Amino acid sequence: QVQLADSGGGLVQPGGSLRLSCVASGFPFSIYPMTWYRQAPGKERELVASISSASARRNYADSVKGRFTISRDNTKNTVNLEMNSLKPEDTAVYYCNVRRESKDYWGQGTLVTVSS
Repeated sequence: QVQLADSGGGLVQPGGSLRLSCVASGFPFSIYPMTWYRQAPGKERELVASISSASARRNYADSVKGRFTISRDNTKNTVNLEMNSLKPEDTAVYYCNVRRESKDYWGQGTLVTVSS
């Protein structure tokens, strides 16, 4: 079955950096677009960044453009999110996502806390 394992979250000071990773299994990873979402306390889940199957297209939320970079390695079934210049408003649980056959699959989430 589809499994997504998120990791890499933690506590970081404003202006710092973190790298999130998601290891996928149970489906042909290389042919599916992948997406990172986040959900802050008391807010709805929002799309952060997406990447096409061969990395040709990458899209970002306006709030993270220029600071976050999404990438993938189809040989390792992984998708990463490099986060720089982190702000307190980036504090959230971050989830890896794939939509396959009209169904959404989610990682367990990894908590990112940006605080001094």
